[in-house]
Amino acid sequence: MAGAVTLAWGEWVNWRWSRALVGSRGGGTEAVVVLGYRNPQATANVITRWRVRAGIRSIAAADGDGATCLILSGGAPGGGATEARLMADYARSVLNFDGTVLLEEQSGTTWKNITNVIPLLEDVDRIKIASQPAHALKARAYLRRQRPDLAERLVRADDYRPGEWLFAKPLLALYGLWTLRGLEAGERGPLL
Repeated sequence: MAGAVTLAWGEWVNWRWSRALVGSRGGGTEAVVVLGYRNPQATANVITRWRVRAGIRSIAAADGDGATCLILSGGAPGGGATEARLMADYARSVLNFDGTVLLEEQSGTTWKNITNVIPLLEDVDRIKIASQPAHALKARAYLRRQRPDLAERLVRADDYRPGEWLFAKPLLALYGLWTLRGLEAGERGPLL
């Protein structure tokens, strides 16, 4: 019983985070921002690969008018290839993604991810941020702090699916609660 409650709680918290600080804005152009993850190896790791897949499926959920770009954001931990470059290589070579890809290769933190992608977001009608739900929420809150006018364009990415990462979601929820502690109550949305 306790196991089922824990799994349900993890699902619920991640579901809520995936829907916080987003609207339902329409429009013709869209950017899907995929946030990098510490990846000191020469190929994309499991978390980075999942984030890229979530970003690409967020595009698939778009209107299909071809006016969507994928923005991959992340610098080079330890001086190797940048997270953005590893994600782009994975998207192109493994997932056969042939859409528009823009790289932001300087960021080392979520705050800098948002700071550095802002120039790439100026002219789009809708903005989606793809990552694990707590991380994406943190990035949306940071965009709201840095550029409230652009934050009004935020819509939900397809980075939450029921049952996906089922057994990890309670741990991701606990970690998310810890990482989101610096956000104001209004930025976290109604969580618990």
